[in-house]
Amino acid sequence: MTGNVRPLDGITVISLEHAIAAPFCTRQLADMGARVIKVERPEVGDFARGYDERVRGMASHFVWTNRSKESLTLDLKNDRAQDLLHDLLAKADVLVQNLAPGAAARMGLSFEALHDKYPQLIVCDITGYGVGGPYEKKKAYDLLIQSESGFVSVTGSPDAPAKAGCSISDIAAGMYAYTGILNALLLRGKTGKGSHLDVSMLESMVEWMNFPLYYAFEGAAPPPRAGAAHATIFPYGPFPVGDGTTVMLGLQNEREWRVFCEKVIFQPGLADDDSFSSNSKRVSNRAALTDLIRQAFSDLTMDQVVERLEAAQIANARVNEMKDVWAHPQLKARDRWREVPSPVGTLPALIPPGTNSDFDPRMDAVPGLGEHTSQILAELGVSEAELNRLATDKVI
Repeated sequence: MTGNVRPLDGITVISLEHAIAAPFCTRQLADMGARVIKVERPEVGDFARGYDERVRGMASHFVWTNRSKESLTLDLKNDRAQDLLHDLLAKADVLVQNLAPGAAARMGLSFEALHDKYPQLIVCDITGYGVGGPYEKKKAYDLLIQSESGFVSVTGSPDAPAKAGCSISDIAAGMYAYTGILNALLLRGKTGKGSHLDVSMLESMVEWMNFPLYYAFEGAAPPPRAGAAHATIFPYGPFPVGDGTTVMLGLQNEREWRVFCEKVIFQPGLADDDSFSSNSKRVSNRAALTDLIRQAFSDLTMDQVVERLEAAQIANARVNEMKDVWAHPQLKARDRWREVPSPVGTLPALIPPGTNSDFDPRMDAVPGLGEHTSQILAELGVSEAELNRLATDKVI
């Protein structure tokens, strides 16, 4: 790296956040140098802190999405807490919130209510379904949006639909909020004014669902559920190997199909077999072709199969478990892990994707609940005596 100046140095973000979508967005802003002040409820905090205890007593989701932030506890139902929040907003660049539908507006924190007071402020609202429409006030969680967006209907086995193994609806919304805020900061540089971002989890997921949507265009049949295999390309998916492991492989065109027959399963005649001579025919006859590939791999080890696939330049992967990913040789070789402090000690953390040659991303501590309350309020001019009163009155 050539320096330590980060693109969002000097940007202050206030976040009324919980769960995943908003915290994932703001953690990435913090990665790029922004100061992120996470406003949490006194004593309880972000409810994601209690999802599990898998990281030495801390919640896995929370550790992932909250490093490099400052935790400020405020009871926003209290007028004094509201005053303190507005003192912060007067100096802030961005407000992010993913509270229950309508909650921020009821507290006077809508973009319309804030824009005249703080014209520089960018306001990002992350909701399940967006502002307006019949679903505006409907509660939304990740699994529910996976379902509403159609994702669950095309995921899983032929016998049963399935959700994704991670919170992809939250992740999608968090990514669009993050990139939207970056755009809003660039726009403010041109106009001098903050703008409003309305990020819908449903719309974020439906954008990601455009392939199956267009595949099912004008009433056509949707992609069938195919487990870990590709629904419309074959062979593309998992195949058992003789040593009890599973290899994932993918063929994209007819040239690769011919090479696969010749150099991987050693059955060159299959390349011209009328049952398998095009991708559509291979998809239609996938059961028969699956049996042939399984038979070819039945006496081989994973290393032998991978060696053949690599020699033939056929894309492949091992089906790793979490323990394998922690020890992944590529991540190790590229030095992608760092250590960050936390209330439970030093923890490993993955460097954010998209390395920039000119700066290192910020990777600071995961905060304890209310850890920075006194420091932040002292910056606002709150005396030690008043801090004590605020604590006694459970405002903080």
